[in-house]
Amino acid sequence: MSARVAVVGSTNLDLVVTAPQLPKPGETVLGENFRTVPGGKGANQAVAAARAGAACDFVGAVGDDDFGGQLRASLAGSGVDVRGLRTVPGASGVALIAVDRAAENFIVVAPGANAALTDLDADDRATIAGADVLLLQLEVPLPTVVRAADWARAGGTTVVLNAAPAAPLPAELLDLVDVLVVNEHEAAIVAGVFADDPAQLLDALLELVPRVVLTLGARGAAYADRRGLRLSVPAPVIAAVDTTAAGDAFTGAFAVGWAERGGARDEDTVTASLRWACAAGAACAQRPGASTALPERAAIDALHDATYRGTP
Repeated sequence: MSARVAVVGSTNLDLVVTAPQLPKPGETVLGENFRTVPGGKGANQAVAAARAGAACDFVGAVGDDDFGGQLRASLAGSGVDVRGLRTVPGASGVALIAVDRAAENFIVVAPGANAALTDLDADDRATIAGADVLLLQLEVPLPTVVRAADWARAGGTTVVLNAAPAAPLPAELLDLVDVLVVNEHEAAIVAGVFADDPAQLLDALLELVPRVVLTLGARGAAYADRRGLRLSVPAPVIAAVDTTAAGDAFTGAFAVGWAERGGARDEDTVTASLRWACAAGAACAQRPGASTALPERAAIDALHDATYRGTP
């Protein structure tokens, strides 16, 4: 079935520089190339969902600067419905990103207009209620995230929270989450348990939410829920170029796959959603940039089939 995904989240202009290695504290490193790329976790995941085949609605805010127009045009050009994207006085959000030759990165975000997303209206509520999945992150004010999740729960919309940037979360939000998507660093902060064993992280997180997807980078992803289902899937083997938006590609595609397959009906449907999301993340990592690297559905399907076809 065709999926409808609503995203309430951030949009930033990414200022990206490549360098031989990432600088240590106090160190200056001579960079190689510079580019500007539309990004932000919310916008990236909206574009990822749209390119993966979903009808996607975005609720967010940009500034009235030149960057704001670029960000709006980028989302609309990727097939995202931007009727819920406000323009507010001041600067748009900006992310400063450095990427080294091993495809590792560090990111510093100045929220700008994202911090002004403090009011959701009746149109936003209708958008959320009309979606199969509401996709949330933590780059907009937390009360806004909670309100959106509460409206989703009231409207029967599945809440998928990507808890990034990582932070301890209030019970009022965790109680509204249907699926938590986190990497190992985020999992440790949310759970308050610092462990090297993914199983321990999953155990701790299931005390807080009913379902958890733990992304493991090149090792794939793991899943656990309170029904007792536990599984893991490997990631496609690729030569990574830039991992900046790979997590957003994974999360956006996972939301689409989850909606199309009817959620966690059984082990097969969960496995299929995870494999497809891993293929999306890997396809993204093969290209430089953030939103520009997010893969179309055909590319996800091709890498998925090449990796998992014939696998039980």
